[in-house]
Amino acid sequence: MTDPTTEPTDPPSPYPDLEVHPAKQWAVGVPGILHSMEPALAKMGLARTARLALAINQKDGFDCMSCAWPDPGHRNVLEFCENGMKATTWEATPITVPRSFWAEHPISSLADKGEYWLGQQGRLTEPVHKPAGADHYEPISWNDAFRLIAERLNALDSPGRAAFYTSGRTSNEAAFLYQLFVRAFGTNNLPDCSNMCHESTGTALTATIGIGKSTVAYDDFAKADLVIVMGQNPGTNHPRMLTALEETKRNGGRVVAVNVLPEAGLIRYKNPQKVRGILGKGTEIADRFLQIRAGGDMALLQAVSRRVLAAEDAAPGTVLDHDFLAEHTVGLDALRSHLAGLDEGAVLAATGLASHEIDDLAGEYLAADRVIITWAMGLTQQKKAVATIREIVNLLLLRGNIGKPGAGASPIRGHSNVQGDRTMGIWERMPERFLSALEQEFRFPVPRRHGADALQTVHGLRDGEIDVFIAMGGNFVGAISDTAVAEAAMRGAKLTVQVSTKLNRSHVVTGEEALILPTLGRTEIDLQEGHPQFVSVEDSVCAVHASHGALPPVAPGLLSEIAIVCRLASATLGDRHEIPWGEFEADYDLIRDRISRVVPGFESFNADVRRKDGFVLPNGPRDERRFDTPAGKAIITVNELEHLERPPGRLILQTLRSHDQFNTTIYSLNDRYRGIKKGRDVVFVNPDDLAELGLHDGQRVDVVSEWPGQPDRVLPDQRIVAYPTARGCAAAYYPEANVLVPLESAAEESNTPVSKAVIVRLEVGHVRSPRS
Repeated sequence: MTDPTTEPTDPPSPYPDLEVHPAKQWAVGVPGILHSMEPALAKMGLARTARLALAINQKDGFDCMSCAWPDPGHRNVLEFCENGMKATTWEATPITVPRSFWAEHPISSLADKGEYWLGQQGRLTEPVHKPAGADHYEPISWNDAFRLIAERLNALDSPGRAAFYTSGRTSNEAAFLYQLFVRAFGTNNLPDCSNMCHESTGTALTATIGIGKSTVAYDDFAKADLVIVMGQNPGTNHPRMLTALEETKRNGGRVVAVNVLPEAGLIRYKNPQKVRGILGKGTEIADRFLQIRAGGDMALLQAVSRRVLAAEDAAPGTVLDHDFLAEHTVGLDALRSHLAGLDEGAVLAATGLASHEIDDLAGEYLAADRVIITWAMGLTQQKKAVATIREIVNLLLLRGNIGKPGAGASPIRGHSNVQGDRTMGIWERMPERFLSALEQEFRFPVPRRHGADALQTVHGLRDGEIDVFIAMGGNFVGAISDTAVAEAAMRGAKLTVQVSTKLNRSHVVTGEEALILPTLGRTEIDLQEGHPQFVSVEDSVCAVHASHGALPPVAPGLLSEIAIVCRLASATLGDRHEIPWGEFEADYDLIRDRISRVVPGFESFNADVRRKDGFVLPNGPRDERRFDTPAGKAIITVNELEHLERPPGRLILQTLRSHDQFNTTIYSLNDRYRGIKKGRDVVFVNPDDLAELGLHDGQRVDVVSEWPGQPDRVLPDQRIVAYPTARGCAAAYYPEANVLVPLESAAEESNTPVSKAVIVRLEVGHVRSPRS
């Protein structure tokens, strides 16, 4: 149905009703319940809301799309968080985009709308096409849409002139078929959202421990003596993690938070499913908060490892896990030698911490027998991200904190199946063992040449080397760095195709020709030839489970992602290869049969995924202390420390999400925990830095980023909010602040955009000052 009320509008910029309130000192509680249920009840009604709320993350329900946090074995009746319900409401809204919308709204006018407005228009229900030279989308049949895409793909000079993006919400089955189609077409150009978030994690972990995934299970948090949370805001980005951290505390463990900003969820958590969380004070989560300077995490980790080695020297044989190190690792002597020369002054300058704070963290680590270190994009989007995560591994290995209960490395993923997509082959550089297994199963020559990642795809579009861009979900233009450059590059494409549930920025920044293909959401029942189908996902701890839709489709004629891939592949490839696309579309079990013969760990996929609890993939480091590296052991590495310099009069800016947000999807204009209401045009700055810069709270400034040899990039007219960030550091909202991140600013080795270390200056009155 269409919305009978007036359409929502974004306030003009600057947001005229912007309010700034004191930041919160605790998270969730009764307000979390209210803020999750109010929009659901208002937009979906009681019956629809109840049906979804009772199905989210349940063993016979659907997997929440808002994050990849694992589900406990004994689940609550309501196993979701505030943002999970908001994500579900956003997708399951009964409001639809009417056919008249496309005639009434030129693409040029839609390009002036914000992400919030676009997302509020409702669900997409029919394919639309923007012909070359036109300024409007117009309806097109499914068959004509597939025929058009196939013609454009087959007319390319080479398969490498097309790129195929994937969002992490795509199921295992759809992802497997998507990469199969792309490789059967003849390219490995498979950029995905992981390129922009946890690529640094996969790069570091694969090289050091042989697998790019977490080495802990959900239950390990309750068994840990110490959990170190680095560069992460679980209260907003994966709130259900707070319950696991509460279990750490209730069982006598300790939590240390390392972050540039204080985060409400790590200060205190009021669990809404416990009496103490509703009527009491809740649980203090972080026993210690180290407010680190942006980019200083690597220096901190090296300094702690050095203190651990010093403690061993003071009491030989009593500190390090010598048996583990001798049997399972290589490289300890080189690390000892390297850290012996670590400059304490450089460490203090890089971290902004005092020596006693580092001593205290080292003391916490030495006092704990079982340690988990967990992190997210606060670490992965730094220039030295890969080296920083290697230092996490170093510290864990010194005392045998990998491969035992309550200990390990725990990267926290964002999208619900971003890890599963990679397992299924969504990567531009899949290893030979996967490619050869795929080739053996499907009997076609699988390309070996590495494809383009996300940043390389933008370069390819900009430089005229990529003509067609197809996205299976997501919002590539909104998510990628260097907004102006990325949008200009996308507009240079000959054809852009978006498979989506709702509108976003990527639908209004198009190539010469463009298509939008609407798809079923995770919440919807998927019927193929009258038979209900289910899909599967893999969470952050390598657990795979089924996801069953709970509601009828919002409109007739919608296709599942699997159906879209199968029909597109059939139209494009014809009888080029003997791949039964029609059979795959009709019966998802047939897809899982093929996966079972290609992907290790899925040998009994159809049987295992039907278990109530699903199944857990094998994990060498976690399960048997097996490290599948070239050395056959975990590799302790030597990493050169690099201090992120802050020029005089400048700040180090990081981009971040608001509380009412999931990736580029904006649920409201509020950021409750940071005290921001009815607006997003703000920059958070430490009060002492404001005094030093001669600025003040409430002042309007342009945020200007600097990159050698390039013109300044500007985020204009932002309201300064005095906020307790680390000294010398600032923050602004993603995706708006993506405009400040140069395309060339990428993490070493992983090529992830460096969104957590942008050198900026603040200017008053839109007057550009010369660089110093």
